[in-house]
Amino acid sequence: MRAPRVCGIDEAGRGPIAGPVTAAAVILPPSFPRECLDDSKLLTEAQRDEAAALIREQSVSWALGWATHEEIDRLNILQATLLAMKRAVDALTTRPDRLLVDGRDCPDCGIPAEAIVKGDATVPEIMAASILAKTARDAWMTEYSRVEPAYGYERHKGYPTAEHCRLVRRLGPSAIQRRTFRVRDPDEAPPVQIELEIPAP
Repeated sequence: MRAPRVCGIDEAGRGPIAGPVTAAAVILPPSFPRECLDDSKLLTEAQRDEAAALIREQSVSWALGWATHEEIDRLNILQATLLAMKRAVDALTTRPDRLLVDGRDCPDCGIPAEAIVKGDATVPEIMAASILAKTARDAWMTEYSRVEPAYGYERHKGYPTAEHCRLVRRLGPSAIQRRTFRVRDPDEAPPVQIELEIPAP
C-alpha cells in the first residue's frame, strides 16, 4: 500500500493593498531535501529562489492558484484566498489524499483537510507551498511594475508601506489597487486609517 499523498497549501498576498493573492499547493516526495525549507519570511530572496527551483524540479506535483484584485474586492480577502487555494489544488497533476493548510481556514476541495496555525514554520509541505506562492507573487508584481512604474511595485510588492501609501495618495489608485482596502496615512502619528476614495469604474 502506498503512503498517503500529503499536500501543503499556503498563500502570499493577503496583506497588500494592491495586486492578486497567490496560493500554492505542493506534494513533496520522501526524498526531498527538507533542510532547504523554512518559513519563507525568514529566508533571503536568494534562498527562496533556490528553494523554489528545487521544489518545482523535485515535487511529486505542484501548482499555483490566483485570485485577482477584482475578485478580492468582490468576495473579500478570505474568500478570495480560499478560491486561489482551491484553484491551486485543482491544478495539481496528482490528486492528494490529504491537505495541510496554513492558517485557520481550509478550501473546500472535496479532500480531507486540516488547518494548521503557523504551519509555514513547522510543516515541510506548507513551507514549500509558502516559498512557491511568495516567489511567484513577487515575480508577478515585479513584472507588473513595468506597466505602472510610478508605483514602485518591484520594491514593496503592493504591501502598505509608507512609500506605497504616499504614492497612492499622490497619484491616485493604480489599476490593480484593491478598492475595498484602506490606505494608511504615513504622515500621521500615530497612524490612522483613511478610506481610499475611488470613483466607480
